[in-house]
Amino acid sequence: MTKVYPNASFTGGDAAINISDTQPPPKVLVGGDTREEAVLTVWKKSLLFNCNGFTVFDGKGDLVFRVDNYMEGNKGEILLMDAAGKPLLTIRRKKMSLGDNWLVYEGETLVNPRLSVRKSVNILNNKCLAYVIPGNSNSRNNNNAIYEIEGSYSQRSCAVLDDKRRLVAEIKRKEGVGGVVFGTDIFRLVVQPDNIRTDFAMALVILLDQMFGSSSKR
Repeated sequence: MTKVYPNASFTGGDAAINISDTQPPPKVLVGGDTREEAVLTVWKKSLLFNCNGFTVFDGKGDLVFRVDNYMEGNKGEILLMDAAGKPLLTIRRKKMSLGDNWLVYEGETLVNPRLSVRKSVNILNNKCLAYVIPGNSNSRNNNNAIYEIEGSYSQRSCAVLDDKRRLVAEIKRKEGVGGVVFGTDIFRLVVQPDNIRTDFAMALVILLDQMFGSSSKR
């Protein structure tokens, strides 16, 4: 495993990446209630050699989430882990379903899914990327959605809205020192932990990348 140096610069490709923020960030509690927004840096790179994945840091540069078994178009399972490698969520494509549908489970269990995430195919609402429904719902009724994701994942500009149209999480381009904007492999995930679990928000990022990672339009 590649050694991790929190609060330091990381090298991706030919450039050094400083993932630390200049201001003290709020503490990130998975599933907790901080009453402050959590600002994370998402890096589309695994800590394991020759593996695809995601590496996620808080504003202090500390590792909080990791995905090491990821690839675009993965037909199997994706495991979201904490910094120590403990499984937090299992993300699995829903079998025998029409469209691009995924289930999110707690830990490594594959019973009683917590979320069902469905890619939007509504041509009348091209702003909407996906709907998030509690449990394992086969309903096509979008009125059951607890979250709706809008925006453009290819531009790393997405908003996660709850059923009252309140912003609960946001994907944004990350700017470095001097206003330099990073590429699309490095971006911010801003979460309101009062309204959505931080690990659930990261699971939605992974699923957006599954659904739209190879698209230049959405």
